[in-house]
Amino acid sequence: MKKAVFLDRDGVVNKALVVNGKPYSPTLVEEVEIIPGVAQSVLELKKEGFEVIVITNQPDIARKKVTTEIIKEIHDFIKKETGITEFYFCPHDDIDSCKCRKPKAGLITQAATDLKIDLNQSFLVGDRWKDITAGQIAGCKCFFINENYSENMPSMPYTEVKSLKDATWKILNKKSH
Repeated sequence: MKKAVFLDRDGVVNKALVVNGKPYSPTLVEEVEIIPGVAQSVLELKKEGFEVIVITNQPDIARKKVTTEIIKEIHDFIKKETGITEFYFCPHDDIDSCKCRKPKAGLITQAATDLKIDLNQSFLVGDRWKDITAGQIAGCKCFFINENYSENMPSMPYTEVKSLKDATWKILNKKSH
């Protein structure tokens, strides 16, 4: 079985669009700005045998603010810029009561089944409480990038980090710098 690092997308891989303290997803490829250090982190994690997988809620599909095709274009752009090849996304909104929308662990468990991943050997990096809760439910060790959004903080246990680069250093047991 393989090990993985699950990444939330907006706020971890690419910059979230923050409005009044709340993060939002880009709705156009042109709005996507990859966070510095992400491509290098992905390379280092893959070199050490980790699958790197994006798991992301995309409720703007259900809200008719963006199409599935645009989400796939955004993921193709991220793939080209970062080397991440696996993307799992939930197109639903909270009212849909699906199994895939974080804080539920459905995206993680689906990826684990598809890619034969041992969740106890895996990690999750997220910037919102829903990410961390999903990772905890799935049995991953979690890293929280605290962007001080105007929303609830996650429940422990998790390790607070500054960025994916910082989390990568901790995952690979290197000294943070």
